[in-house]
Amino acid sequence: MKIIFAGTPDFAVPSLECLLKSDHEIIAVYTQPDRPAGRGRKLTASAVKQLALQHDIPVYQPATLRNEDAQAELRALAPEVMAVVAYGLLLPQAVLDIPKLGCVNVHPSLLPRWRGAAPIQRTILAGDKKTAVATMQLDIGMDTGPILLLEEVDVLPLETSSALHDRAAKIGGTLLVKTFDLMAQSAITPTPQSTEGIAHAAKVTKAEAKIDWTKAAIQLQHDVCGYNSWPVAHSTYNEATLRIWEAQQIDMQTSETPGTVIAATKDGIDVATGDGVLRVLRLQLPGGKPLTAAEFMNREQGVLQTLIFGL
Repeated sequence: MKIIFAGTPDFAVPSLECLLKSDHEIIAVYTQPDRPAGRGRKLTASAVKQLALQHDIPVYQPATLRNEDAQAELRALAPEVMAVVAYGLLLPQAVLDIPKLGCVNVHPSLLPRWRGAAPIQRTILAGDKKTAVATMQLDIGMDTGPILLLEEVDVLPLETSSALHDRAAKIGGTLLVKTFDLMAQSAITPTPQSTEGIAHAAKVTKAEAKIDWTKAAIQLQHDVCGYNSWPVAHSTYNEATLRIWEAQQIDMQTSETPGTVIAATKDGIDVATGDGVLRVLRLQLPGGKPLTAAEFMNREQGVLQTLIFGL
């Protein structure tokens, strides 16, 4: 089939790679305009654009698809179907109607749970043990279209959002090719999403990643995993921001004030919470690199025994 691929960040790259290896034809790639990035704020092409240029695929970067000129340009390409993977622009109905077989999206959640901007992080933050990667027919709603294919995925113990992101991206690429293979044979039937179990995955903010030590240790474990690798769970230490990259709940109870370090060994830094104890395993101070708990303790020379994080 003749496909337009619309995507922008790293998550979309495996999908484009899989399609390039398939029997389908990528006639054009749509991606967001180049953005300033890095310390020098140099204009940088998206990950998808970089891959497309390596394969000499025409690249289009409209700031919006809501105006008639952009829609006419897309219509002239005459795609049979449009693949949409983390594109980042809303598609109006006029665009959804252009491809003969519509627009197909890759969404990393067990729909209808976690519709929206941050499904992977919300999955981890909620402590869900199962998620999914789905292909779905796009409609005008927010991830409300009928499901084409869905593959359930177990969330691994202590899996971070970053790790699940990479796994889901690879699964999504394989699933997208399978979806288009079946569509080409008219051998796939869209299934409406359930009206039960709907949850919305709001965009994650830096502010919500600040650790509240009065929460239960298990929830803080989910928070640390969910905010890795952005925006990273953080507390304070000697009036500096302390980023916590890795931590886990341990089987221990304490009556100490939440945030109090109750033990510090080479195995980790044990911190009292509102319910239970969180063992901090990897952490980072401003200007430094992430350190194991043992490395951090060596640097701080054992002062942790009387410390209260977050104050």
